[in-house]
Amino acid sequence: MAWSDFSLDKTAHELVYKYRNEDKETVNQVHKMRTTVAYGLERFWGEHLRLDGRKSAYWEETWNKLVEIMAQADITVPNNPQDLWNSEVFPLTYRKVALAILTQLCDCMVWWTQRYKPTRNDETEDDN
Repeated sequence: MAWSDFSLDKTAHELVYKYRNEDKETVNQVHKMRTTVAYGLERFWGEHLRLDGRKSAYWEETWNKLVEIMAQADITVPNNPQDLWNSEVFPLTYRKVALAILTQLCDCMVWWTQRYKPTRNDETEDDN
């Protein structure tokens, strides 16, 4: 198997760029996403059901991008928690790879979120 970067940084940028002008709570969901990765794919997948509005859409779109990325590696990621837990449907090896990719995707998203936050100079210039 050859190494592939799966364009994670580009995908992260596209997601963050799309949501960058949303309310602060929506934009900061990426920090919660990164934290939730530690609890596993099932928890990450389910967050879009718990939330509503744009926050929910941000989580769901991030998950869907993960599914697309994993498809590039010929790994089908289930879109329900029962199959995510089922080792016969989604083997542990695939779960580990998907979790590593999701972690890196979220790390990239955190970076881009920080990049798009206004600096103190930007705020000062807006006040003038």
